[in-house]
Amino acid sequence: MADWTSGSDDSDKFDWDSDGEAEPSSAPATRNFDAPGPSTLSSNGWINGEAPPTSLIEGYVAMGFPKEMVVRSIKEIGHSDAEALLELLLTYKALGDDDDAVGNHSTSGCNPPIVEDNDDLDFENWNDDDDTGGRVSSSDDSGYEEFLREMSDKDEKINSLRDMGFSEDEANMAITICGVDADLSVLVDSISASQVTEVCHSRNLSDHQVTARCFDSFGGRKRARLIEESKKKRKRYGGGAQGKRPSLDGSDEESMPLPKPMVGFNLPGYRGPSMTRVLPELATGPPYFYYENVARAPKGVWAKITRFLFDIQPEFVDSLHLCAAARKRGYIHNLPTENRSPLLPLPPKTIFEAFPHYKKWWPSWDQRTHLNCLQTCMAPATVTERIQQKLSSSGNPPPQSVQKYVRHECSKWNLVWVGKDKAAPLEPHEMEYLLGFPKDHKRGVGKTQRYKSLGNSFQVDTVAYHLSVLRGMFPNGVRVLSLFTGIGGGEVALHKLGIHMRVVVSVEIGEANRQILRSWWDQTQTGTLIEIADVKSLKDDEIATYVRRFGGFDLVIGGSPCNNLAGSNRHHRDGLEGEHSSLFYDYFRILNSVKSAMANM
Repeated sequence: MADWTSGSDDSDKFDWDSDGEAEPSSAPATRNFDAPGPSTLSSNGWINGEAPPTSLIEGYVAMGFPKEMVVRSIKEIGHSDAEALLELLLTYKALGDDDDAVGNHSTSGCNPPIVEDNDDLDFENWNDDDDTGGRVSSSDDSGYEEFLREMSDKDEKINSLRDMGFSEDEANMAITICGVDADLSVLVDSISASQVTEVCHSRNLSDHQVTARCFDSFGGRKRARLIEESKKKRKRYGGGAQGKRPSLDGSDEESMPLPKPMVGFNLPGYRGPSMTRVLPELATGPPYFYYENVARAPKGVWAKITRFLFDIQPEFVDSLHLCAAARKRGYIHNLPTENRSPLLPLPPKTIFEAFPHYKKWWPSWDQRTHLNCLQTCMAPATVTERIQQKLSSSGNPPPQSVQKYVRHECSKWNLVWVGKDKAAPLEPHEMEYLLGFPKDHKRGVGKTQRYKSLGNSFQVDTVAYHLSVLRGMFPNGVRVLSLFTGIGGGEVALHKLGIHMRVVVSVEIGEANRQILRSWWDQTQTGTLIEIADVKSLKDDEIATYVRRFGGFDLVIGGSPCNNLAGSNRHHRDGLEGEHSSLFYDYFRILNSVKSAMANM
């Protein structure tokens, strides 16, 4: 029998929400428009007291921007970054060219509305860069219906923009910037603004040259044609700048582009070049550490996480390269990247390899071979009933419009075909299988809780591939500090690798998750399990006590909640300053405390 103790009570402070994903980093990054503080403004309002050249203001006025708008914008962000200034002016232009749009943006600080980001799903092609992520579950269908209405509105606007001659990528980017509720005219102007900035900046010129070239390129006939086309489209599809402002996430950090394909530093079977890296001296182990979160976080989040975690380059991996379901995640760790090895046998790579019995009912026009990111909740009955009704009342094959609708819903909700014209959500045990957990790992808790916990978990095969380097390094077993343990994805990965866990100090706030880990531990492990309920209660003196008791930790592993990072969280996507996602700072605090205590042994 394994030895386990509890370091705290079993009270739950809150439940983690969905494990959704943010929008693609390919969307045009918007500036932080928060006004500079008083210390940077001179008495006349110019940043650092530096008045811009009169010729600069006149140049922007010649481009058609009101002088007041130009002056106000320069006072807000300065004029050293010509690209940013042009973006701001074009944004104001897109928002209506009115005095209120400028006047309400005070230099003493602005309070922009929260931007609601949308899950940008590709329902026709599973291996595009979009996946759904988890969604916040609701006790009734109202949340689902609201989500479906938003998706329908977004699809309608994308189709309208495509009819106007814009590409689908441009339409998606504009909706990401302005919000799904933005008026079509605002979306048109946003795309036009992005085109202006992209052309100006694509020549890799200095800021001064960019400004000058933009004056040239978008003065005269070119600029007139752009504005005229925009006016025609605004007139055709309705006017008024009633849409939301561009995404203002309040971050000063630079965006971190995601790799394509998202295969990390190396993956088994991948024939592309492997990456090598040199770690900063401060980052080398022991202890080794491993941190995970959603790849598509708001702009600046991964840059900030990287800065806190010793400037180590993140390793971004989409698990669809290892299994039959997508899961885009970023990992920061100080583990070696050479001599990795995958778990054997290799997991199934396609839907039919994983679930061959579904092939019998799978329609030929549903060409999915992989599933999207596994969610924390399932499709409501109204969705599957509507699919069955549409197919039953259609011919064989159904019309293209019905096929498109059904593929849309099946991709969005990860539905599989279980009978004639009958689509259904995955069962919890099927999700366990895709995520690499043992069968019935979560059996014994409610079905809703099983979905929720699985949607927030590690993909075991991916994590095990990264941790496989520990096998040769610790033949006598490892001592693990597991933060935000969840249902034990890291522990299951180590166990599958054959790495003995001498001790695990697990910190997990969910009682149901602690119950699952405890049950699995008792059946499979012989080491010591110590359970703590809340990372905030784990202080330096207690950490030092554990370090002395066990002789230190070999691995600190965990992924803080993604609630405020995920694109599916439309109302509280506050980045690392959000109520739950700010717990990242506790991961950093605890890791530093462990390093300090071990240095003093």
